[in-house]
Amino acid sequence: MQVKRVVLNSRPGNNGVPDPENFRLEEVTVSPDLEDGEVLVRTIYLSVDPYMRCRMNEDTGAEYLTPWQLSECVDGGGVGVVQSSRCSTCVEGDVVTSFNWPWQTQAVLKGSGLQKVDPQLVDGQLSYFLGAVGITGLTALLGIREKGHVTKGANQTMVVSGAAGACGSIAGQIGRLDGCVRVVGICGSEEKCNALVKELGFSAAINYRQDDIPARLKETCPDGIDVYFDNVGGDISDTVIAQMNNNSHVILCGQISQYNKDVPYPPPLSEETQENLRRKNITRERFMVLSYMSKADAALYELSQWVRSKKIKVLETVVNGIENMGVAFCSMMKGGNTGKQIIKIS
Repeated sequence: MQVKRVVLNSRPGNNGVPDPENFRLEEVTVSPDLEDGEVLVRTIYLSVDPYMRCRMNEDTGAEYLTPWQLSECVDGGGVGVVQSSRCSTCVEGDVVTSFNWPWQTQAVLKGSGLQKVDPQLVDGQLSYFLGAVGITGLTALLGIREKGHVTKGANQTMVVSGAAGACGSIAGQIGRLDGCVRVVGICGSEEKCNALVKELGFSAAINYRQDDIPARLKETCPDGIDVYFDNVGGDISDTVIAQMNNNSHVILCGQISQYNKDVPYPPPLSEETQENLRRKNITRERFMVLSYMSKADAALYELSQWVRSKKIKVLETVVNGIENMGVAFCSMMKGGNTGKQIIKIS
């Protein structure tokens, strides 16, 4: 069989900014003959996510992430359908997903590495298994539940940075559903601000490219900030932390503003921000969703109920064609997506 795949062509240059040229499309021949335990899958959707920028480096800076190798097929979140199987847990027609799905139109994979999913959980919207009812939704839900200390009736205010991205757009809605009286999103365009307030029910949105962030935070969070869901790090986070209340909580989910720089994860904080955390007794612990996978099944069911009942609205930016993986990835790293960036393969 002739299949198309994407390999890592080169690592980002000295400025650290990824370029579509870092990826290369190839055609290869794959034998459909299966060994015991293997399945042939057709890829339907692939995901591109900020953490992948770390995998472009020789050293990812995170012990749980392996680097992509030059001239080898790139991998990440994917969902597809089983075309033939010699694995006892998968049959032809099953819809399956994996964190380590190759960027390939069809592939022979070990059945043991695939998770079977029920399309009814997402009303047939299979891309949601990569986002709202997948690892992205889990990160939002479990991040808030494990590190956010949101309490119904406690009059809490939540701020979300990267609020129009895959995780932030879900996190803000969960904050509201779990009892925050105010949820304020920070994002990078007027269009995104409108989507957050009008479509997703955020109380207010701040455009970091145009607005005076400290002044807008004071205006939109008159009682201070109790919970901060941090997807970006850097100056924006320093500004939010400066306005947080005593005994408040930072959910340290991601630091996309720092990923193109050569710094460890999580990146070091300024002295002033460290002093704010100490003085106000603000908790800021790194949140790793993979440490909470024992709670995943119940959480995914809850997410699917919210999505199906429209209590959570899902935003996606969908690009067609495996040849556009590199372009879609680089666009997402610059904030070109609203909601989850998805590539439809077939």
